[in-house]
Amino acid sequence: MKTIQIAAILVLFSACTTQEDVNVEINTPTFTNAVAVVTALGESGAQGTVTFETVSEGVSVNAEFTGLEEGSHGFHIHQYGNCTASNGTSAGGHFNPGGNEHSNPDAMNRHMGDMGNIIANSNGDASKSYIDSSINISQIIGRGIIVHAGEDDLTSQPSGAAGSRIACGVIGIAE
Repeated sequence: MKTIQIAAILVLFSACTTQEDVNVEINTPTFTNAVAVVTALGESGAQGTVTFETVSEGVSVNAEFTGLEEGSHGFHIHQYGNCTASNGTSAGGHFNPGGNEHSNPDAMNRHMGDMGNIIANSNGDASKSYIDSSINISQIIGRGIIVHAGEDDLTSQPSGAAGSRIACGVIGIAE
């Protein structure tokens, strides 16, 4: 008897509530700060951090690295936040939601992931700070950061011919 009463109550309740009556608001979160802790692939010794912060002009990108060979190194956001492959290929290619050609970070049409080069001094330290008008923090959360062994020539397609991947990190939400 109780089963029939419960069933009747459920039928009555469902008849009173239609899909039109239920107004569920879904909010997509917007993130204003992100960080990636980048660690060496193989025995490169390269490591560092990259922070992203929304500012009025775009996104402030600040990178600090140690353990690099002296010179220029390509530095990009890649498709996947997967650093499991010893050579970094699990991070996929450059993050390119617009389907643009590879270019420099100041170009109007470029991969969102094209951040140019970082330049290491004779001690292997490198830093770079700039404002990027193409990066959208909410779109890069969970993607990878890759540092390459060589210089990004900023023109070769699809990736700038920067050589092997020597460090990888995953971009996460920061406070």
